[in-house]
Amino acid sequence: MRHLLATILVALLMMTAGPSLAQQATPLNYDAWEQVAEDTEELASNPQATNEELSAARERIVEWRGQLEEGQSVNADRITTLRNQIESLGPVPAEGETEDPDVAARRAELNQQLSTAQAPRLAAVEAESRASSIIAQIDEIIRRRQALELMKVSPSPLLPASLRGAVGDGLTLLDGIVSEVSGANATPETWADLRPRLPVVLLYLAGALLILTLGRSWIGSLPSRLSVRASRHSRAVLAFVVSLGQIVIPMIGVYLAISAIKATGLPGPWTTPILNALPGAAVILFGGIWMARALFPRQAIAYTSLQMTEAARVSAGRMVNTLALLMAVHYILSRAVLPLSGLYERGEAQVGRVPVEFSEGAAGVWHLIMAVLAAMAMVRLGNVLRRLTRNSAAQDQHYRDYIASWAGVLTRIVGPLAVLAMAVGYVNLGNLLIWPWILSLALIGLLILLQDFVADVFDMFYRGAEGARDGLAPLLSGFALVLLSVPLFLMIWGATPEALAEYWVAFRNGISLGGVTLSPGAILTFLVIFAIGYLVTRGVQGAFRNSILPKTRLDAGGQNAVISGLGYVGIVLAAILAITSAGIDLSAFAIVAGALSVGIGFGLQNIVSNFVSGIILLIERPVSVGDWVSAGGQQGIVKKISVRATMVETFDKTEVIVPNSDFISQPVTNWTRHNKVGRIIIPVGVAYGTDTRKVERILREIAEDHPLVSIDPEPAILFRGLGADSLDFEIRAILGDVGTGLGVTSDLLHEIVRRFEDEGIEIPFAQRDIWLRNPETLTGTAAPEKARELPSGGPSRPDPALVRGDADAAHGLPDDGGDAR
Repeated sequence: MRHLLATILVALLMMTAGPSLAQQATPLNYDAWEQVAEDTEELASNPQATNEELSAARERIVEWRGQLEEGQSVNADRITTLRNQIESLGPVPAEGETEDPDVAARRAELNQQLSTAQAPRLAAVEAESRASSIIAQIDEIIRRRQALELMKVSPSPLLPASLRGAVGDGLTLLDGIVSEVSGANATPETWADLRPRLPVVLLYLAGALLILTLGRSWIGSLPSRLSVRASRHSRAVLAFVVSLGQIVIPMIGVYLAISAIKATGLPGPWTTPILNALPGAAVILFGGIWMARALFPRQAIAYTSLQMTEAARVSAGRMVNTLALLMAVHYILSRAVLPLSGLYERGEAQVGRVPVEFSEGAAGVWHLIMAVLAAMAMVRLGNVLRRLTRNSAAQDQHYRDYIASWAGVLTRIVGPLAVLAMAVGYVNLGNLLIWPWILSLALIGLLILLQDFVADVFDMFYRGAEGARDGLAPLLSGFALVLLSVPLFLMIWGATPEALAEYWVAFRNGISLGGVTLSPGAILTFLVIFAIGYLVTRGVQGAFRNSILPKTRLDAGGQNAVISGLGYVGIVLAAILAITSAGIDLSAFAIVAGALSVGIGFGLQNIVSNFVSGIILLIERPVSVGDWVSAGGQQGIVKKISVRATMVETFDKTEVIVPNSDFISQPVTNWTRHNKVGRIIIPVGVAYGTDTRKVERILREIAEDHPLVSIDPEPAILFRGLGADSLDFEIRAILGDVGTGLGVTSDLLHEIVRRFEDEGIEIPFAQRDIWLRNPETLTGTAAPEKARELPSGGPSRPDPALVRGDADAAHGLPDDGGDAR
């Protein structure tokens, strides 16, 4: 582990400080470079040059380009020193102005030395540009040839001649393999040599048979058996790690079987190429079976990666196994039997060919058969995947479900399209469509499993804490896996290692944005310096918050303002220092900044207004943390003042985010800004006929007796008015802490009710009289002509029939003899 960390550190230092390490590089032989460049350019212009010749010439140019890149850092220290000396002489005199002759002479001398020191670097830059152009030219030639090979039209596999050739060549291949397997071509010397090796052969075969039968069964059931004993947090991680044995263990069995067959000495030119291709095919087969079990399990150990029904998982697993088998067979046939297009031969380790030479038409027939079988499985798999977002509408949808669903839709199209292309003669195009697409599906499935594994590791590490599996760290790790998989996707679809290396060189040299070049070294420097500045800022804030400010006389709001101000200043300084250290010229963003200011003036004015308001709040402090405020229709305690908004916690313990501009542009009531003293007003009503002086005395005694009511100034008892139902009084009392106002009000009201009851003082309530104009219509019987009237203030309720009749009359309904429905 220590060596790994040291290697990573050295790599980072080489990335950021590589140019400085090459300052004393050996001078380049530009004459040799010119000769190599001219020869390569002549070869590239020759249409008869083969791809192998072009690739070899390209490798030489790549080596020279590396040396030329190192040559661009020659004399770096000397150049820096000369530039500093020239700057120390002051600015160059403007037109029409002069300077001291000695200074002018010294400036000219230093400029001459600077030109001499920069000459090797300029030559290296020019040569490196030429090398990159030559490499791009060769890559373009190879890509053009690959495109022509891809669109090459072969005889249609459906033609009778192609079918006859496929049958004939296939029988020849089968006869050769059978003759070698049966030992018909073996000589007596072969059998004689086999006898002493026979125990080793039998031992290999026994081991292979044991591993491929009992071993596979044991390792297949091991994850389920171990997960039962594992804890809930580590079950998924353990199952995933152990399940990898479903690939490793069978591969050991295949290796033993191949070793046993080769130890017999019977394999010859017909079977040896197939045996050499067998390990790669076994990896594809067992890897596909493992993926089918992990991605579409019949019975999930901890959870399922994709939301689908059990029947859909079973069907998808079968199709994945089928495609893995077809991919393995295609791997063997393509590398040992059938001819390949130039598109597939690049970068492949050739395993040899069987003696029979398949014609293009015959090879196309076998390619078509494999493609048809694969397309049928792809269509069924696509039908399952595309229903992911339809059948699970009631469940929580994940982005992977949408990706898998779209992949299923495309899978249903790619398979038949590849078969159609092969049928009309575009065999290479069909192969390019179908097999790389299957590999792409496998890589997508592997990314899903790895993302789940990373999330499970975090969940195990934090022992199932809330958000451990779905937190930011697992999300960023999954995003990093996706980025790392991009080169694999490119290689699946035909990109060569040389092309990927060229992409890396372009990325390492940087991307120019608005005149500013962003390279990995500059970005890494920016991130490291900014992270250090950010951590230092947080450390200073913590020191002020916990050690320095508590010893001052600043209140809590003032301390919060100082800490927030330190945070803003520290982050701005960290950003400026990081930009300067990364070598980013801010002057290049002058035009962008001007355009951005226009955008701020129109589209971002609310955000800027809130930001400026937040700065004003921290400086003027009309509102501080801990204040009881009423603003923006909300009332509560200020908990935090940030850049854009202020967080207010209401008395219902809910958090409300109020924009800072509301505190500056609108009226704000701050109940506790300078002190917590405040006044409460309690209205009290008594019945008419009550002695008002007695009420005043009782209310004064109640208010003065409460311990939280201030005596200086003393509470005021006011006779406010003659109301419709009561004589209206008010208690106005000053509290030392207005935050206790609700509790004090409740206590005083309880005491008022008790004292009024003891003193016989009535607390009135609103009463209304109901007068019925024709009650006789409600019952259908004669009623006294004198209108009946409910007693005023009586506790009894009126007859519902009378109320309904009065309501009918009030609404002008006709007299229907008292029939009320």
